[in-house]
Amino acid sequence: MKNARNIVLIGMSGAGKSTLGVLLAKALGMNFVDTDIVIQQQEGRLLQEIIDSDGIDAFMEVEERIVSGLQLENSIISTGGSVIYSDKTMKVLRQSGRIIYLHVPYEKIERRLTNITTRGIVKKNGNSLKDVYDERIPLYMKYCDVTLDCTSKNIEHCVSEIVESLSTP
Repeated sequence: MKNARNIVLIGMSGAGKSTLGVLLAKALGMNFVDTDIVIQQQEGRLLQEIIDSDGIDAFMEVEERIVSGLQLENSIISTGGSVIYSDKTMKVLRQSGRIIYLHVPYEKIERRLTNITTRGIVKKNGNSLKDVYDERIPLYMKYCDVTLDCTSKNIEHCVSEIVESLSTP
């Protein structure tokens, strides 16, 4: 891409942001950054360890500080599912590029997330995965420039659709 803008992928854990992001980066000749991995590297701990030892609020402060501080260009950025809880972070990401929401129906997310207790999902005590899903969907919709419905498409099809959508302003 000529203008070195970023493409930011948002969506639930298990939506395929990292998997799709790597393939998209290859297809477009861009860099790939997974913000969850950046957080783990900078903190020296797994996401789940941060949540377990410091709490959800502290994790979200770390996520906001690290993700909103990234200085990236010409990158596919795969974000953590909870990034949409920070208006500040989403404004920074929007200024750096186009935000694409990977929509996957709840039933599919539930099937994909077999490791929910160790995956580092921001989920308040007592909330079910369905509660988290229902709470986040309006936020994903609020912040995205494009919604890509990945319901019954394979990953390559989703990559093709994103590449096509980039050619339209």
